[in-house]
Amino acid sequence: MKRTTLSLIAGTAALAAVTGFAAVSTPDATGADTAEPAARLPVERTTLSCPAPSTSDLAETAYTSFTPVTKGADEKGEAALTTAAAGAVSGDAEGGEAEGGEAEGGEKSEKPVVQPGAPGVPVAGKASGAETPALIGTATGSHAPGWTVQQTTEVAAGTGRGLQGVNCAAPDTEFWFPGAATAADRTDYVHLTNPDDSAAVVDIELYGKDGALKTTVADGVTVAPHASEALLLSTLTEVKEPDVTVHVTVRSGRVGAAVQALSDRTGGDWLTAAADPAGELVLPGIPDDATAVRLVLFTPGGTDADLKVRLASPTGPITPAGNETVHVKSGMTTGIDLGEVTRGEAGSLMLTPTGRSVPVVAAVRVVRGEGAEQESAFIPAAHPVGARATSADNRAKSTTLSLTAPGRAAKVKVTASAGTEGGTTATRTYTIKGGTTQDVEAPVPAGLEGTYALTVETVSGGPVYGSRTLTGQDDDVASFTVQALPDDRGTVAVPNANEDLAVLQR
Repeated sequence: MKRTTLSLIAGTAALAAVTGFAAVSTPDATGADTAEPAARLPVERTTLSCPAPSTSDLAETAYTSFTPVTKGADEKGEAALTTAAAGAVSGDAEGGEAEGGEAEGGEKSEKPVVQPGAPGVPVAGKASGAETPALIGTATGSHAPGWTVQQTTEVAAGTGRGLQGVNCAAPDTEFWFPGAATAADRTDYVHLTNPDDSAAVVDIELYGKDGALKTTVADGVTVAPHASEALLLSTLTEVKEPDVTVHVTVRSGRVGAAVQALSDRTGGDWLTAAADPAGELVLPGIPDDATAVRLVLFTPGGTDADLKVRLASPTGPITPAGNETVHVKSGMTTGIDLGEVTRGEAGSLMLTPTGRSVPVVAAVRVVRGEGAEQESAFIPAAHPVGARATSADNRAKSTTLSLTAPGRAAKVKVTASAGTEGGTTATRTYTIKGGTTQDVEAPVPAGLEGTYALTVETVSGGPVYGSRTLTGQDDDVASFTVQALPDDRGTVAVPNANEDLAVLQR
């Protein structure tokens, strides 16, 4: 055998050993096709980015990191969050003090802000003030599968007052944000964080009620390695609109992205990326005491969309009076007021085509409270829970877990972790009837001290969608934040492979 062939064989074997992406087996003597379904194996590396939490001096931010225990994961591993350098667009960001880490002069701190311990136990960190920077995190081995970090900020007064929460996001190359605004009463920023060693080039498109808005971003935005940028949407266009869809695409590299939507009148929260454009969408977990709900939709294709609007209530699907259907013009953002659509009961919006299926993205803006005590949050169209979803920051008497089964009934298992400062795990199983939304009484760790994590696993039945609502500690203020519970991507499908040395000799 030639040396070249030997080198190729050795290289192939080394690649399989290092990546773990292929399982090599010997074909049977008959030559029959023995292919098996792809196995699901724990991921070995996870990257997350957390946007800079606030520009308010009154901001108090809590970070909670949690990795669920995953069968088959490596025994060794580690995870850490460190500060990202601030880009010029972000303003005079000189860094901020955080429990466990500090960044000054735009330099990236190597000291972790949060240093997770063993999987199965959440770990918390804190930061204060307007100079708290964005964070970039990496988890490997045992800490990687399902690694989730929640960033929760309380702002006592001013623009964006209330509770703002966001799950730190995995980097990607495309994001849709229906529900943003450039109106005079809104201060919305799009945050871009680059976790990689090379610069990323990002394009930002804005769409209003009449189509694409002319912007000042002609040649894209460059985000430096291990850095973060925050761009004020109202400075990117002269058009002032209450409903805008933001489309973020990455020409080179990848970024984490989120929109921070702030208001003097109704507080504010983070708008995370909506699920990919699809003909059928679920927006889970509208609070039962919502006083206003506004649905914002956009279809990116060249065809208009007609959708049936239904609310999955605790007793079954309900069609909102006066909003039975919605017409979405191609390339234009559509917003409709649904009012107090939940009428005192938990609910989730289900959008389905009335005829031809056309891909759509959607989100709702939810308001709680009255008058000066109003607060707002966003619920984008979500991906299903899948095998397992994880929520990192939960607090006794302040957490509401909402689960929706839009089609067939489903059974789910919910596990509460130990607390950040003490407590033992607890587990409960729930059956969600088809076409309903249930606000379930989530388990709480026995002897809880600190905050805790929840994992939701689909046991049987149809797809389940979920969200977690976290409310503030002050009963007189309607502060709240809602995070959807998509699959935490703790495992990945790895196809089986057969040994075939003949390919090296062709």
